[in-house]
Amino acid sequence: MMRASDDRLTIYERSRPGRRAFVAPLLDVPERALDELLPPELRRSEAPRLPEVAEPEIVRHYNRLSRRNFDLDTGFYPLGSCTMKYNPKLHERVAGLPGHARLHPLQDPSRAQGALELMWKLQQSLGEIAGLPHVSLQPSAGSHGELAGVLLTRAYHEDHGDRRTKVLTPDNAHGTNPATVTMAGYEVVKVGTDERGNVDLDDLRAKATEDVACLMLTNPSTVGLFEQGIEEIERIVHGVGATLYYDGANLNAIMGICRPGDMGFDIVHFNLHKSFTQPHGGGGPGAGPIAVAERIEPYLPRPQVIVREGTNGSGPRYDLDYDRPKSIGRLRGFQGNYGVFVRSYAYIRSLGAAGLREVSEVAVLNANYLLARLQREGVAEYLPAAYDRICKHEFVLSGTPMKRALGIKTLDLAKRLLDFGVHPPTVYFPLIVDEALLIEPTETETKETLDRFADIVAEILREAAEDPELARNAPYATPVRRLDEAQAARHPVVRQAM
Repeated sequence: MMRASDDRLTIYERSRPGRRAFVAPLLDVPERALDELLPPELRRSEAPRLPEVAEPEIVRHYNRLSRRNFDLDTGFYPLGSCTMKYNPKLHERVAGLPGHARLHPLQDPSRAQGALELMWKLQQSLGEIAGLPHVSLQPSAGSHGELAGVLLTRAYHEDHGDRRTKVLTPDNAHGTNPATVTMAGYEVVKVGTDERGNVDLDDLRAKATEDVACLMLTNPSTVGLFEQGIEEIERIVHGVGATLYYDGANLNAIMGICRPGDMGFDIVHFNLHKSFTQPHGGGGPGAGPIAVAERIEPYLPRPQVIVREGTNGSGPRYDLDYDRPKSIGRLRGFQGNYGVFVRSYAYIRSLGAAGLREVSEVAVLNANYLLARLQREGVAEYLPAAYDRICKHEFVLSGTPMKRALGIKTLDLAKRLLDFGVHPPTVYFPLIVDEALLIEPTETETKETLDRFADIVAEILREAAEDPELARNAPYATPVRRLDEAQAARHPVVRQAM
């Protein structure tokens, strides 16, 4: 028997024949035969099995689903390398204004001057932040920005009659880097990391040959450290005629403090959905604009948002420039995810130059404070820092001593954190650290939140010393318990989805 308060029932179990959320009014247009509107071979043979429920049940259904999710409005989300930080609600209100939300993407540029002006000013702002003068907003995500960067590298070399076949990627790079290289038709060459967490310069020198097109580098790196040899890296890469590409996933650690262009990078991609407050997760939307040096500018995607001088005393007007004969072409439909641009531009304008610098300073401060807290209270014995250095916005711990001494893995610790209302950090990445735990507190969290997280980790380790099964069988408080991942991977439905 169904109980009214039972929230375990699916929307289909609540369905009752004939129940409706609303009654549609009678049509006041002439009725047409269905065959005139839709060919018989394209029609269903039977009606879809949709639940029949009242409007309150629909609202409660989605409300219940929302409470089963973990999100930044729910609690602490220290997911390393992905910068899952709080997003100001003001930016949602700005993006939802009718002039932004209801603008049709096929609108003629003459009737979309406000949108084009915002996009042009966002380009200028991002160019200043990167220290590179030319920006394209087209790429839809960080990985898409990577692909654009490597395709720009290919176009640059080919235009100069230079045939190159390899791209260098550090062994701690984001997984999308080698995938991007392969998609662009290049051979991936891995560069090692030294004992200090930097690019191994000797390995780089040995592999930086005349057939190398580019080095893809994240700085700070995926282990949360600033490359101490960045100037030498630039000399080595440019010394063989290759381009230097900056993966901007960790730009939020250095904004307003130093600029990739000043380090010698030729191409930079931004993650507007990481550094610049666009919410992300669940597949999007995102944006991965690219900024480039002067010599790369002719190859930028088309069309480009530009400003033209006014005539007859009128002000400047904004337009789309298609006249780009060396361009790599269009990367997507329309000009990008415009709502993302609005939120990111609002973020930049709200903070200003001083505010962006403070974002990075506090992100670095929070990471180093949390690292120091976690190395106290007996935690360091089981979760030591992978590299004994001041970190930037994130840091890596190794759970190998914990696994050996307490019999619980990094995955077990991560699952147990869910019972305390904390989303786990990234686990088992980067791959160069055994039993890795990659933690990024971001600049938006309070000291009290960081203290609580450190206390929770210490508590989980104390209980594991007495009863490791608690962590091995966690979580207990989530809607779904721990899945058998090996069995799930072998399930035919999962394999088809993959």
